[in-house]
Amino acid sequence: MATHEESIQIHTEGGMIAGTVISPATKLPGVLFVHGWGGSQQQYLARAREVAGLGAVCMTFDLTGHAGTSAQYETVSRMRNLADVLSAYDMLVRHPEVDRNAIAVVGSSYGGYLSAVLCELRPVRWLAFRAPALYMDEGWESPKRQLHRDQDLVAYRRKVVAADTNRALRACTNFKGDVLVVESQHDNIVPHTAVLSYVDACIQASSITYRVLKGADHGLNSEDSQRAYTKLLLGWLREMVTEARTGPAVPARPSKASTAQKTPHHDDGLEPERKGNGGEDMAREAVLAGGDDENDPQVIAARPRPERAAE
Repeated sequence: MATHEESIQIHTEGGMIAGTVISPATKLPGVLFVHGWGGSQQQYLARAREVAGLGAVCMTFDLTGHAGTSAQYETVSRMRNLADVLSAYDMLVRHPEVDRNAIAVVGSSYGGYLSAVLCELRPVRWLAFRAPALYMDEGWESPKRQLHRDQDLVAYRRKVVAADTNRALRACTNFKGDVLVVESQHDNIVPHTAVLSYVDACIQASSITYRVLKGADHGLNSEDSQRAYTKLLLGWLREMVTEARTGPAVPARPSKASTAQKTPHHDDGLEPERKGNGGEDMAREAVLAGGDDENDPQVIAARPRPERAAE
């Protein structure tokens, strides 16, 4: 366990003697959960409670345009939602028990996109993406819903996007913490190429763990998918939180890819693609998995990012 040491002076009959007080570190990691478009904090509350049980302070919240502010659903912009994320982050790090140098952000779909942008504006140590959506930089202040009418986002996501052309991906290129990327095997909204854009952008990450949820769709609309994602996320965060509090304990070993879980309904506002994107026959750094061993902490252990051949 991480400790805090303080040098002290002890009064004795003969004068002063030196001493040292060694105590457990009192600060805890903070974990911020960012839901997807059309979702709410309710989708992350159960997971946040489980993560808190690992020894972390967790925060969930509703983006503007959702839940209590759903009247703004048609008019809220990405700029406003990013301001929501920044405000939530700032409140989390002000919590008296939070170590501001040990912050994790977990984002799904649109929430993953906003989480990536957050990393260029605030310190983040761990970043977990699930089906991270991609949006063009244009129209930053326009209503988010308008983007689906003004931009061909379906076609945009079907190609690997160069990091220097997209704000969220540029932020990922400068991120030096640990990364978890989770893809759904049968995602018709955020296809493999969009996820790969994020994976390829994390060129300076301390480690990257990439998993594919077998049989899962974008919204993780099956209990099996939900359970698998929860188990995967908890296993990864357990390793990160444990290492932050006690130092490295589990040696990394070659990673396989994982399978399945669930998230918000109509998570990013796009209609599903009518045709597949060819992701099934594309080379993946992750291996489709189904057994419990795929979620074993040893298997999930973050591994050094492999060198990629020049393209």
